Amino acid sequence: MADRIVIKLAERPVEIDAGTTLHQLRERHKPDADVVVLNGAPMPQDRALTAGDDVVFIKRGEVPGREELEALMAARHTPGVHAVLKRSAVGIAGLGGLGSAIAIALARIGVGRLVLADFDVVEPSNLNRQQYFIDQIGLLKTDALRANLERVNPHVNIETHAVRLTKENVPEIFADVDVMVEAFDAADQKAMLVESFCKARPGVPLVVATGLAGHMPSNTVTTRKVGRALVVVGDLVTAAAPGTGLMAPRVGVAAHHQANAVLRLLLGEDPEA
Repeated sequence: MADRIVIKLAERPVEIDAGTTLHQLRERHKPDADVVVLNGAPMPQDRALTAGDDVVFIKRGEVPGREELEALMAARHTPGVHAVLKRSAVGIAGLGGLGSAIAIALARIGVGRLVLADFDVVEPSNLNRQQYFIDQIGLLKTDALRANLERVNPHVNIETHAVRLTKENVPEIFADVDVMVEAFDAADQKAMLVESFCKARPGVPLVVATGLAGHMPSNTVTTRKVGRALVVVGDLVTAAAPGTGLMAPRVGVAAHHQANAVLRLLLGEDPEA
């Protein structure tokens, strides 16, 4: 009997005969694959596999099935982390420079359900910092972002609300999220969201942002806990004003601070520590 070794194929353990080559394995499992990835790098030539090798076969343009994509993502995120994220729900109020980037980050890490709300449409001026494309100008942001998220991770459950958020509809729209994100530009909208959500869902974490305009140093953007359930991201000072606009790099820094705070909260960890 031939000796057997165990490798990983698309992050799943597979037992094969010792001496099996990459090309032989491809013929058995995915003969139409265009790209062979061995241990994280493209491998155009054939070679014998050894125990512990990690192999992925890719057909250009083919969307991985749910199970294959989840196995690949779980391996990257560690299975325990991925399992928690998959059963979590996150609400995002506002889908501009912050909200669109946060949603994409959370889709990429496999958060199972995103509840997204914004009444606005994509405008040309949005393209300097928001996660939309020029051919999406004029679309509702909820529709445009859904399309983009489905290209990133088609297995996320996306719930959209193309409405202006008010103190009356916030409790209903975000009734069952595990973490809430405020991603508005206007101070009055921020205050409304904080007041209405905290009143309706006391104790549920809320991640807000303030002070992220201009091109100040990245390290001035911080994550702070304010009380038991409120997390504030930004420098708390630098607001958009004439001569100090909102720009993709610093807005992106703040957005990913918020997304990382959400991740840590979902995992039961301190977002500030």
